[in-house]
Amino acid sequence: MADLATLKLRREALTSQRSSGVARVSYDGKTVDYRSVAEIDRAIEALDREIAAAEGRKLIRHVRVTATKGL
Repeated sequence: MADLATLKLRREALTSQRSSGVARVSYDGKTVDYRSVAEIDRAIEALDREIAAAEGRKLIRHVRVTATKGL
């Protein structure tokens, strides 16, 4: 597993490329081509989990479900 600083740099690279719409990300002398924005999102989520584990905390995601019956 990479150190915390490296993980954060990777996450920053993915986030900046995602917001610019580019599917090619370069970090640590490596270049990775992603097929879709969803694939980049999954990579960011995986890095978030690794960063949380390295910092000794749990990553908690909240999902709020709302429903209405008719209008």
